[in-house]
Amino acid sequence: MSFLSRTNKSFFARWWWTVDRTLLVLVSAIIIFGVVLVMAASPPVAMRIGLNEYHFVIRHLIVLIPSVVVMLAISLLDVRNIWRLALLMLAGSFVCLVYVLMFGVEIKGAQRWIHLPGFSLQPSEFAKPAFIVVAAWFVSKQKDIKGYPGIKIAAVIYGVLASLLVLQPDMGMTFIVTSCFIAIVFMAGMPFRIVFLLLGFAVGAATAAYFTLSHVRSRVDRFLNPESGDTFQIEKSLEAFKNGGVFGTGPGQGTVKLKIPDAHADFIFSVAGEELGLFFVLIIVTLYAAILLKGFNRVMASDSMFVILAAGGLLCMFGLQAFIHMGSALSLLPTKGMTLPFISYGGSSLLSMSVAFGMVLALTRRHTRAGIAQAGMSIRSVSAEKI
Repeated sequence: MSFLSRTNKSFFARWWWTVDRTLLVLVSAIIIFGVVLVMAASPPVAMRIGLNEYHFVIRHLIVLIPSVVVMLAISLLDVRNIWRLALLMLAGSFVCLVYVLMFGVEIKGAQRWIHLPGFSLQPSEFAKPAFIVVAAWFVSKQKDIKGYPGIKIAAVIYGVLASLLVLQPDMGMTFIVTSCFIAIVFMAGMPFRIVFLLLGFAVGAATAAYFTLSHVRSRVDRFLNPESGDTFQIEKSLEAFKNGGVFGTGPGQGTVKLKIPDAHADFIFSVAGEELGLFFVLIIVTLYAAILLKGFNRVMASDSMFVILAAGGLLCMFGLQAFIHMGSALSLLPTKGMTLPFISYGGSSLLSMSVAFGMVLALTRRHTRAGIAQAGMSIRSVSAEKI
């Protein structure tokens, strides 16, 4: 294909030779696993609530196609336009989060969704990656400009976002946003007193949530002492992994999806464990780990503090969300309704994760050959030659 040759100077050819194609292959593999698992897990869920057998499969594919297009389109953007996109997304998310609290439909005791014709939008899913990029921008500015109050501005934005999330309430999303903000501050090399201050605030907020929110207390208590409440879902989840063994029962042959209400979303990893078995589950885990390792390796090659903080924060979000989903399914963590990136059914989650990964691809495109660490070595080499 001559239009993608190294000598071709067209826009798409430059994109092809600068984007991380390994990351593209890895995320494509995860997306394929997602389609297979949604096709296996969702039909029983749909029939149980009186819908067409392939209702969720069709909806997943309808959202998946534009999501992939959005991801690739965003990966074409330059760094400054990624910042602008994130700022617009965050502003829009704040408006939607306020709207949700005032007019949103309450589902299972939480107001998180805006119902649109044929689609339910969860604004917090889009606020998450947008905040990470915006916070990274302000913190990086403080590193570049002496006296610039970047960390204070980012902290104020975080405070507003966390407050809106707690009011829904959505403690899982609040935890991810908080953790990613702490990661950004840590990667920026801020004084440890700021990191410890944020950690202390997170611990205090978690403690307050335990004593003030009954559903949080119930989940933690059941995790620490299974006999203290209903543990039906986690028992069936663990049973699924036991039934699956090494090679699984086969796609479509599992039983956990017949018993767990959200098997196609919050417990899709359990479906994978039962129907695909340990072998393919380890492949899925390896794909997520490979994305994180490859992504952070690419980040370290950058000479831009903003790129390091923004892409690093987005990768932390990606990995943390996958870890929480898997940990909940294996009873390593208290149960939390958290989707598995690019695999679970969920329109807002799939679209927002595509936006986030498109940003990662754009930010990690190979614009320069020397990163911060490499640049330092080059400077020392030049100095040595002069001497």
